[in-house]
Amino acid sequence: MRRRILPLLAMFPFLLQAGGFQVNLQGNKQTGMGHLGTSFYLGASSTYFNPAMMGLGEQKFNLELGASGIIGTVAYQNQQTGITETTDNPVGTPGYLYATYKINDKLAAGLGIYTPFGNAVNWGEDWSGQNLIQDISLLSVFIQPTLSYKLNDKLSVGAGLTYVVGVVDINRAVPAPIGNDNSVNLSGDATGMGFNAGLHYQATEKLSIGFSYRSQVDIELDEGEANFSVADALETSFPDQGFTSELPLPSTTTLGIAYKVSEKLLVSVEASMVDWDAYESLDFDFDNNTASLDDSENPRNYESQIIIRAGAQYMVNEKLTVRGGAYYDPSPIQDDFFNPETPNTDNLGLTTGLSYNVSEKFVVDASFLYIYGFERESEYEPEGFGGKYKARSYIPGIGLNYKF
Repeated sequence: MRRRILPLLAMFPFLLQAGGFQVNLQGNKQTGMGHLGTSFYLGASSTYFNPAMMGLGEQKFNLELGASGIIGTVAYQNQQTGITETTDNPVGTPGYLYATYKINDKLAAGLGIYTPFGNAVNWGEDWSGQNLIQDISLLSVFIQPTLSYKLNDKLSVGAGLTYVVGVVDINRAVPAPIGNDNSVNLSGDATGMGFNAGLHYQATEKLSIGFSYRSQVDIELDEGEANFSVADALETSFPDQGFTSELPLPSTTTLGIAYKVSEKLLVSVEASMVDWDAYESLDFDFDNNTASLDDSENPRNYESQIIIRAGAQYMVNEKLTVRGGAYYDPSPIQDDFFNPETPNTDNLGLTTGLSYNVSEKFVVDASFLYIYGFERESEYEPEGFGGKYKARSYIPGIGLNYKF
């Protein structure tokens, strides 16, 4: 029984990082361009994308806020029976808030608060994989104070700290010889610390290069609670209790290049290395071990991946700017460790967006992201649970900008 229960928490770091669909939604302008933004300035959201650029705007104060709606499903097909089951996920609504202030011509300060992956996955109580996962909901908040400094007319640097708080709630069935409705709820709060840093180099009037690094964050779940709802005869085997764990969020290194083709047209490409190799195993320490529930090590063996992005923006006139982009995001999960707790496939993202200047100080952004998850046939080898998976997501977004 132990091996069936403990892997349940393994999705926590992955969902905190990628929402189960490898979605990044930290700025509507950037989302509209394929999530580009490391090598060219797009406002206060540079606090996240490349802190070196925070002071490149003309205005002294810049404020951005926005949100997106994640409408997504994952389908699973059992290759033995041919039966297909799908998730019934609630709409996720991650948001962001950024503020930057130019202290002088060289120094700028910024603050970012964002919920990058507050999503949910719901397979239902009675689906065929209920012993692995029924549903999960997650809220994570990243708080990021940052500074940037302009060394000269071409080179700028920036860095800051990241404080992460998260809340997770998970339900799954508990297979047992007694009772048909045995289940467990696992919940808890988690915290972690990391940092981000960036460089921006204006090589020529038209060509710019950006580099950013977001460090690994080790999320510490210190006061998790495991609450079991089981038949009376099983209560001594599955007592309610606490647990602790440390969960790694991998580092991300991004290199981007932007080229201003004309006064109206800008194009850009980026590559991001996500160091998923850091996620080798997930270990749990329960407060009260029993024969059915003991401390455990759970191998994950994720593989590092490179995300490729390309996009462009075109200034139609003084008020309207339009954007488009695409990216390819391969899954870090090996076939033998693919689990419906984290149903992540190789993803192709197609994006579009626009900005409208209501006035010199006020701008409205909009974006739309479609994610096509390529079908894959995989198995979670520790449990012998496998089949075909595919995913689709539709994500509209809206943002507001105020500057003076």
